[in-house]
Amino acid sequence: MNRTIKVAATLTVAGVLALTGCGGDSDASDKTTLTIVGYSVLEQANKGVISAFEKTDAGKDVTFKESYGASGDQSRAVAAGAKASEVHLSLEPDVTRLVDAGLVAEDWKDNDTKGICTNSVVVFVVQKGNPKGIESWDDLVQPGVGIVTPNPASSGSAKWNLLAAYGAAKDETGSDEGAQEYMTKFFGNVAALPDSGRDATTAFTSGTGDVLLSYENEAILARQSGQDFDYIIPDTTLSIDNACALVDGAPKAAEEFLAFQKSEDGQKLYAETGYRPLVDVSDLEVDGANDPSDPYPAPGKLLTIDGDFGGWADANSTYFDEDDGILTKIQAEAGQ
Repeated sequence: MNRTIKVAATLTVAGVLALTGCGGDSDASDKTTLTIVGYSVLEQANKGVISAFEKTDAGKDVTFKESYGASGDQSRAVAAGAKASEVHLSLEPDVTRLVDAGLVAEDWKDNDTKGICTNSVVVFVVQKGNPKGIESWDDLVQPGVGIVTPNPASSGSAKWNLLAAYGAAKDETGSDEGAQEYMTKFFGNVAALPDSGRDATTAFTSGTGDVLLSYENEAILARQSGQDFDYIIPDTTLSIDNACALVDGAPKAAEEFLAFQKSEDGQKLYAETGYRPLVDVSDLEVDGANDPSDPYPAPGKLLTIDGDFGGWADANSTYFDEDDGILTKIQAEAGQ
């Protein structure tokens, strides 16, 4: 299914905060400062959500500091002492690292959204007019097709992308062997492995490759930003569930902000920048979607981490272990 988008050439990505400690601060005017540490693609979407929260009673005395970058790098920075009140990262293992470090509560997933603040799906972004006719996962491994996707060593979005490809190939071939053969061809066509999802978008819009694996929300936000590209939702794709949690010592204002993010008002704001809402949202119109009144059509088959890969605890070790991960080995053998 074809979807037309416009991709932003660049968006500024803030560096990881160098300050140490966790929680929030209060200044002389009795304002509470919350430090939000997020994955790179989230940066633009959070602007509207934060602005709206600051206009509520709960947010009127709250200010924000924000840091965005590759999800894995952000997680490791917080584990090493970078300041955070809330982490909103690409995938669950980046929060699990902080649980293991004693910085996030073990029950962070025990809530209505199971620890998720935002949701999307994996899509293909291609040049305007789709000159190479890329419509399916099989098209990505044809000779002469250059793939851009982030590096799974640093980026959460890379892991979503690669598992989407693996899962689609397994669904088509009926076996792990068939999926692994497909991924060998896939890595053979990779033209670039940037550090983050945002860096991957920048590389693609600068002329690298023929297809970018990306989040649907990144594609819709890109269209809103004014450049012309196409995107395709493949018949089989993967649900992207972005994890969020409070860091130990976070003030009450952080709890109130997290509740706002998950509320209908917060989810509507996220949806307006391309995320699929976690709750029913009324009167939703999304500029940048092909059909603004029906912006999030259901894929033919939607894979999930829990249903198709045994959950992130198993998937992360099975596919991305530094030494024995299935995809780690295939990537290394391809010289990527």
